[in-house]
Amino acid sequence: MSTVASALRDAAESLPGESARAEAEMLMGQALGRDRAWLFAHGDDELMPEQRDRFLATLQRRRDGEPIAHILGRRGFWSLDLIVSPDTLVPRPETELLVELALTRLPQDSAVRALDLGTGTGAIALAIACERRQAEVTAVDASVAALEVAGRNAARNALTGVRLLRSDWFSALAGERFDLIASNPPYIAESDPHLQEGDLRFEPHGALASGVDGLDAIRIIVAAAPVHLARDGWLLIEHGRDQGEAVRALFGAAGFDAIETVRDLEQRERVTLGRRT
Repeated sequence: MSTVASALRDAAESLPGESARAEAEMLMGQALGRDRAWLFAHGDDELMPEQRDRFLATLQRRRDGEPIAHILGRRGFWSLDLIVSPDTLVPRPETELLVELALTRLPQDSAVRALDLGTGTGAIALAIACERRQAEVTAVDASVAALEVAGRNAARNALTGVRLLRSDWFSALAGERFDLIASNPPYIAESDPHLQEGDLRFEPHGALASGVDGLDAIRIIVAAAPVHLARDGWLLIEHGRDQGEAVRALFGAAGFDAIETVRDLEQRERVTLGRRT
């Protein structure tokens, strides 16, 4: 029989990437119903056969490329603990930059209106609602399944005031204006080979890919956003690292000013924003 420590060591050696050890610990913690501190304190404990089988089953799923967030059923984002499912994108750390930039443009003590387009798990909308308690936050998605996940996450994090609405981008928002619109839309080119690799194989294709150059959804959002923004309202969009110049051009053509592209921690162009005048 193997011990907790030896099973973790073998698992980490069998997983790719710099996060192999951390992923092995998360999978072991789920299999045993224990936290990371317990694993360290009980490294010499022997695994029961059923515990080892549970651990090895989830380990194989990860070896096959399934996102660890899907295996665990959750992912941390901002200060939130979010449920995830194959019906939504897995929230990624890069998107926290979008939240940071949004918050700097939303006053803390005003009843401003914010919109999250293509909300998925609800990550962006719920993070904004958590930090701006007086804001009226609306989150839309074309997927009913995604909205169900977002609703569960709102309840899970006691943020039940967020309005969830089924909408294909702005289709259900006629006549509504917002002080800020944020979106992490699909932005990968349809032919990009990365769609057939790693975690992306398990995530909804429609939330990842958007046309020949990956910009179809962004074109729709930028063109339609001005009529849904209040005066001096902001639009913020996450995009691919090689799309900054093209997205800035779309913002300019739509009449935005104060256009800027902000880089992520790895110095890749990640979020473009602009103000409606």
